[in-house]
Amino acid sequence: MSSSSPLSMPPADRTPARNRSLRPSGLGDDEAAERLKKSGPNLLPSVKHKALWRMIAEVLAEPMFLLLIVAAALYFRLGDAAEAIFLSGSVAFVATLTIAQSRRTQRALEALRDLAAPRARVIRNGIEKHISAAEVVVDDVLVLGEGDRICADAKLLDGSLSVDESLLTGESVPVDKSQVEHDISLSAGTVITRGTAIAQVTATGSATAMGRIGQALSTTQEPISILQRDSRRLVWIFAGAALLFAFSLFVLQWLLQGHGPQESLLMAIALAMAILPEEFPVVLTIFLALGAWRIARRGVLTRRVASVETLGTISVLAVDKTGTLTQNAMELAELAMSSETHRTADGPMPPQFEPLLVHALMAISPHTFDPMEKAISAYARQWLPPEAQAAAYRPFARTYELTPALMAMTHAFVREAGEGHDLAAKGAPEAILALCNLPSKERADIDRRIQALAAQGLRVIAVASGQWDSGEWPDSQRDLKYRFLGWLAFRDPPRPDAAAAVSECLRAGIRVIMMTGDHPQTAQAIAAQVGLGNRGNYITGDEIDTWSDRQLARRLADVTVCARVRPLQKLRLVRAFQQLDHVVGMTGDGVNDAPALKAADVGVAMGRRGTDVAREAAALVLLDDSFSSLVSAIRQGRLIYDNIAKASRFIVAVHAPIVALAIVPSLLGWPMALTPVAIVMLEIVIDPACSIVFESAHASGTLMTRLPRTKEESPFFGGNLWTGIAQGTGIAAVLTASYALMNIMGTAPDVARPATFLSLVFSVFLLALANHDTARPFSRASFAGNPRLMPLLLSVLALMAAILLIPILSSMLGFANVSPQAHPLAALIAAVSGGWLALLAAIQRLKNLPQVRSPRALIGKTHHHDKLRLD
Repeated sequence: MSSSSPLSMPPADRTPARNRSLRPSGLGDDEAAERLKKSGPNLLPSVKHKALWRMIAEVLAEPMFLLLIVAAALYFRLGDAAEAIFLSGSVAFVATLTIAQSRRTQRALEALRDLAAPRARVIRNGIEKHISAAEVVVDDVLVLGEGDRICADAKLLDGSLSVDESLLTGESVPVDKSQVEHDISLSAGTVITRGTAIAQVTATGSATAMGRIGQALSTTQEPISILQRDSRRLVWIFAGAALLFAFSLFVLQWLLQGHGPQESLLMAIALAMAILPEEFPVVLTIFLALGAWRIARRGVLTRRVASVETLGTISVLAVDKTGTLTQNAMELAELAMSSETHRTADGPMPPQFEPLLVHALMAISPHTFDPMEKAISAYARQWLPPEAQAAAYRPFARTYELTPALMAMTHAFVREAGEGHDLAAKGAPEAILALCNLPSKERADIDRRIQALAAQGLRVIAVASGQWDSGEWPDSQRDLKYRFLGWLAFRDPPRPDAAAAVSECLRAGIRVIMMTGDHPQTAQAIAAQVGLGNRGNYITGDEIDTWSDRQLARRLADVTVCARVRPLQKLRLVRAFQQLDHVVGMTGDGVNDAPALKAADVGVAMGRRGTDVAREAAALVLLDDSFSSLVSAIRQGRLIYDNIAKASRFIVAVHAPIVALAIVPSLLGWPMALTPVAIVMLEIVIDPACSIVFESAHASGTLMTRLPRTKEESPFFGGNLWTGIAQGTGIAAVLTASYALMNIMGTAPDVARPATFLSLVFSVFLLALANHDTARPFSRASFAGNPRLMPLLLSVLALMAAILLIPILSSMLGFANVSPQAHPLAALIAAVSGGWLALLAAIQRLKNLPQVRSPRALIGKTHHHDKLRLD
């Protein structure tokens, strides 16, 4: 039975014959490379690479850079050339850093797009291989199957297809194409909805019909994500506050306190620069893009970068069994007839099993990619005599496809001797048994033996033969007459890392649900092997059809296995879990999986066996089809969110003392504590801390032992920012109070100002240290969790040394002739700030003690929100 998605049977008069022996050798690799060099890649016009000058223009249009430019012009106007030159140089430095990060982000996104580029199956040198669709050239031989998007214009050589050409014609009904007709053409960009075939490429790139029309395959823009929305809203709030406070300070300084307009404007600019959190959008863009690239290096391709933020919210993973939890390395384990059984490990196949194997071979699809059908072909090549293989590989005259209502398929062949047709059918045992109309006792005995095989984790398909001598074919297989031959059992062992990955999910509060088309006993056996609980905790596709949505939701509360599930039923399962307030991640590979993949919060397509349609509907693609890779992506998604939260706390915390030192002295008539030059110096430390240090922070020990966060939770609002506000407010109070005390006591400006500034610079590092690993007490903060912390500390120390040792730099900051008394004062102030951070960290750790959960205890358990919704 093929694993491809079931579709309705084609009309009788359009069903083609086939020639399985037609298998062109295709181009040679060297010839293909030469053609690619001459004709160029098989690509349509796409979005162009963002030019460097456009990046520079976008950066310089940011409010922070505009403020820096205005401040530099004012210093020139006031005659302070050194300050003006420094600010101008700072504009160049910070702009260069920002542009470098933007280029790094763009390269990561372009690399992801390259990975996401369509793939093609071609025959070269007689060998079938997967290549990038961009490498396809004219005269390449394409191997096409259900769900593929055709990557170039081509002519059909062999096989029959139904093709959705709505992208070109606007007609939604698939068009049947068969090699029986002559000169059948296939167009680039169209989608195969049924069948398999081979075709020869006639045009690529802009020479295709799609290229001539000038349409792009992907015209939709990715919607704004929740985090992007929240960060933009927060930036607008801060920008409004900056404008309001800066204007108020300008009016206060100029009209009420008698300062000159230019000096007042400088103070206002300093305040606006202190308030503006320009780091937020930079942090979000860089973290998500580079995080998506890191996830891709772990075998999971992110097709939509915004989906990275959703990974950390997944509370249910609905996954396929075959190829995801198992190795998808099918091998024939057993052949059985009425009373005889042959295990393939026992040696050569006895001759009495030849009719069973021949009819199984007759019933497989041409150019098959199904693992079970490949296993049948491999075993037949090993043990069937050549004449028996030749009999199986005759062209067939009629086919009945697998359908949701009848999980069986039949091929009809013109009888070699005499009139009429021979039939070969295979499919789910219950479907084949129903077609054969066996006596109840014999059927019960066969059921019992098949159940025993399924309980061992083996997949079983049954085989039947038949004859049709009448002229007109019936509409359904049910109207044909069959004779039961026996069954084949296949072994597909679990992946070695599947059990550990399932256990990690359960510890992280993520329910794992197996969805499979297999027999319930087979599914439960594999579920037990990977750690998904005891037998009996399952539902079937037939049961799903009999329940209302509410009944289904109730039943899903304690289910771990959904067996005999058809692709279209997966959509209903996804929606049922979503009605229970779950965030659903779902894997799929077939054409009919696409609706469920699109409906899931995180749709995950299979990279190796998945169809193009499934990959286009999904947010993620498992490049190796491995469940452990998906769990690794969830872990990385949680880490990215954590690091965004850390950076957001740091941004809010670090701006609080800067704002306080910019506004309080001005309001109270004290000397300016922070000039625009000083704030720029701080930005030189803050920007790398946000975009480099926190982006590379390692995962905390509690990352995969806490429950998934809710979709509404945001690092830009709520408790996360309040933690940052508490950190920053405490440091602001310490620094402002110490500066006020020094002014009240008449401390000289060359002592008070540098002592305050130096302690503020070191406080920036303390804030980075406090936020990079909140699970560890601040007193035991370590550099081991982040390789960029030590470079940051060295940068802070270098900046302090430069301020103290370079006279022109000291002069620009207003630190001329820095008194030695400033050094111990700065150390004392920084120590008090560190004490405040240590106290907050201790309180936070007491509030967030991790809950240790047993993975076994979570299997099949109802989440608390499930109960609320069901009650």
